[in-house]
Amino acid sequence: MLYLSTRGHADRKRFCDILLEGLAPDGGLYLPVEYPQISDAKLTQLRTTLATKGYAALAFEILSLYIDDIPAADLQALCAKTYTKDVFGTDAIVPVRQLDGVLHIEALSNGPTLAFKDMAMQLLGNLFEYELARRNEELNILGATSGDTGSAAEYAMRGKKGVRVFMTSPHGRMSPFQQAQMFSLQDANIHNIAIEGVFDDCQDIVKAVSNDHAFKAQYKIGTVNSINWARLLAQVVYYFAGYLQATQSNDQKVSFTVPSGNFGNICAGHVARQMGLPIAKLVVATNENDVLDEFFRTGVYQVRGSANTYETSSPSMDISKASNFERFVFDLVGRDGARLKSLFEDGVAKAGKFDLSADPAFKDAAAKYGFVSGKSTHADRLATIKDTFERFGQMIDTHTADGVKVAREHLDQSGVEPMLVLETALPIKFAATIEEALGRQPDRPAKFNGIEDLPKRVVVMAADTDKVKAFIAENCK
Repeated sequence: MLYLSTRGHADRKRFCDILLEGLAPDGGLYLPVEYPQISDAKLTQLRTTLATKGYAALAFEILSLYIDDIPAADLQALCAKTYTKDVFGTDAIVPVRQLDGVLHIEALSNGPTLAFKDMAMQLLGNLFEYELARRNEELNILGATSGDTGSAAEYAMRGKKGVRVFMTSPHGRMSPFQQAQMFSLQDANIHNIAIEGVFDDCQDIVKAVSNDHAFKAQYKIGTVNSINWARLLAQVVYYFAGYLQATQSNDQKVSFTVPSGNFGNICAGHVARQMGLPIAKLVVATNENDVLDEFFRTGVYQVRGSANTYETSSPSMDISKASNFERFVFDLVGRDGARLKSLFEDGVAKAGKFDLSADPAFKDAAAKYGFVSGKSTHADRLATIKDTFERFGQMIDTHTADGVKVAREHLDQSGVEPMLVLETALPIKFAATIEEALGRQPDRPAKFNGIEDLPKRVVVMAADTDKVKAFIAENCK
């Protein structure tokens, strides 16, 4: 399996090379040259695999379609090491539970940091350690987080041989619990940098460093954000697991609603659908930062600056530059790297937008690729959390509530086709809003008691790429 850049670079690379690289040399994102196809017979085999051997075996089956430069026995062992009941709390790993009629929730938040990011990050940590040992190399991971990616990355990489983590986050814009999860870690290979700005400032710094090829090479910079294909690939697996749990036969279709800010989580659904998984609709659920909803409604993708990026009660989606969106747009415009490059370099980078409203390809977003969208507000969030708890006895976090609200607007009218909302995190991560909605605190796993009171290890820094680079250099001595 070879991989190409969305922006047309001539190189074709193997999986383990792009695992450690992150962005392509031309600033594009990596995608497979073609998506492997799942036949009806293969889907039946995967159904049996999940039922008899479990999630780790399913993960191996999916990942092996994309990874041919890790011996099969080693890849199988990495999957088995990653997806265990001890780490994820249940044998099912991602159990699906019914909420109301055809509406279901796929539980993705039972990992070490109580957020769906653990599903991919735990595997990424093991892949990094494995490949670095094979090469006798080290890697300095530079990441950006709006809340959950950071803690998931740090918990996955802490103590890993050959790996340091430098994680940027928007200063003061995460929940107290999210901040405590990251900043309380005292591991020597973990470095937290709180940037005075918003998430998009952090993401811009990561991209700027990644595009400084000399610095990147000197300090062996890699990424764990969803711009890293390996992380997105790991997420493809739980779409298959959700589908197989929600159906009895391969002729059934399922829709997924995904709370989305950076477009990584739902982009994995796009990949699964392109592989042939019977997905009817992929529903993008945004909060007040509705850049993605605006695109799927109008065809105009217009990013917003820091001043117009709202601070909301679903903070992990407070994003106005969806870095993974480029992967979908690449497919939407017929995998035309030159055109894609123009849209993002001439359009987004220079003008802050591009407009496909008059392009025939825009109709394909829904008709061919199944994408629809919707928006949720703070008031919607509170109402959905309250309704879900009072009617079904289920407590959901703020982002999952955005998903449930929007999912209800796109349910199959026949009442037959399952709609799965991808759970984003457990409620304890956003306790203040849960208390506002329900008048009570969410349950807290015992291991996190008192986490907000632990000593913090974090550096506050201006949104300045050169200062972040200097910090990395100083801590790599």
